[in-house]
Amino acid sequence: MIAPEKLFQLGAGQKRRKLALTFGELERDIAGIAEKGFSYDFPLMTREEYTKAVTRIVLQDPKLPAESACELEELLETEPFDERRCCNKARNALLAILGTFPAEWDLVIAPHNIEGKTVEKRNFFPGVSVYAEDIRSPFNVGSIFRTAEAMGCESVFISPQCTDPSQPKALRSAMGCIETMGYTRCSLDQIPSENPVFVLETGGTPLGDFVFPERGVVIIGSEELGVSPEALSRATYGRVTIPMTGLKASLNVGVAFGILMQAWTDAIRCGRTKKD
Repeated sequence: MIAPEKLFQLGAGQKRRKLALTFGELERDIAGIAEKGFSYDFPLMTREEYTKAVTRIVLQDPKLPAESACELEELLETEPFDERRCCNKARNALLAILGTFPAEWDLVIAPHNIEGKTVEKRNFFPGVSVYAEDIRSPFNVGSIFRTAEAMGCESVFISPQCTDPSQPKALRSAMGCIETMGYTRCSLDQIPSENPVFVLETGGTPLGDFVFPERGVVIIGSEELGVSPEALSRATYGRVTIPMTGLKASLNVGVAFGILMQAWTDAIRCGRTKKD
């Protein structure tokens, strides 16, 4: 962490960039997910005192909008002091001045806790799995894992040409779900054969009419090409389609997968699935 008094010596643009990075590091430290080597270690003041000091520097920025200034001043005066919210407000205000807005993988989201303890045992729907075929965007790969974990998939399979889930942007957008779930990289022929396999693709049975299997593997493909002909052949249980009415009739693959998972898990809960 840089001493607050040294920040005053920086030029306006450099100061804003350094402050934005500093608030990001502070926010991660407050959330208990500081990156290695970036934990709070400034010896001359507590983290709360440091956060207040650098926030006051932001308040002196002539380009800071009045609304943001009022929010930050109110946070500084409120007890108990909400360090994390103050860091988040200051960081986003600086990014707006710089013309750089945070991408999804830049968001600082700590693991969810119940009664102060991180949940270590997953609840999931047995036999519900996804196979990601040739997804090239690391953001989409991370999003698929995050949705799979949240909606109760038991496992994730990825194709040999799928982007590596350990890619930094995938890890950021997955918010810890890749480490939580793990995955198996395999070919279409290696998908476990004990459960039905179906695809999410255009030209199939509308989502509302599709009879989901109680257990199964859904194959989702790249946004550019969709699923491969080989995947369509492998999907002996059928093809499901999300009806759309827009001119583009196009959905991000992560969004489409989320819509499908909501419908599938609802069908399981309500007993509207086809039994094995």
